Amino acid sequence: MELSRILQPEAVRVVNSLTSKKRLFQELGETAAAVYDLPQADVVDSLTDRESLGPTGVGQGIALPHARLSGLTEVKGVFLRIEKPLDFGAVDRQPVDLVFALLAPSGSGVDHLRALALVSRTLRDQGVCGKLRANTDPATLHAVLTEQPASEAA
Repeated sequence: MELSRILQPEAVRVVNSLTSKKRLFQELGETAAAVYDLPQADVVDSLTDRESLGPTGVGQGIALPHARLSGLTEVKGVFLRIEKPLDFGAVDRQPVDLVFALLAPSGSGVDHLRALALVSRTLRDQGVCGKLRANTDPATLHAVLTEQPASEAA
């Protein structure tokens, strides 16, 4: 599994600031609707429902919200770089500025977990995160995320 198969260039955006986690999920829903032709409300509701189980802020300014949706046939991703970090309730209580949302088919098991592991490994790389934080061009951000060497999923 490669990030280039999960994340379309059009699904990478830079946003100036967001006022809340709810607004973040709306932005993710709008992007998923525009790029992957998914119902925006379903994306927002699914991400919100998953987040109610526990925060997906993994620390060091990174959040990995994820949800399962009916109507999807493969895992899809949306990446946002937030210029003004957002209080997300992350495990280390640090605000979030890098958000990689994964949307998986409702019946997916292993593929969803592999995609989550791949994204997690990619964003644990401090070099990658440094490049993401140093750039504001969506095409550059997409290239940084997808040009990483493919590694075996967990």
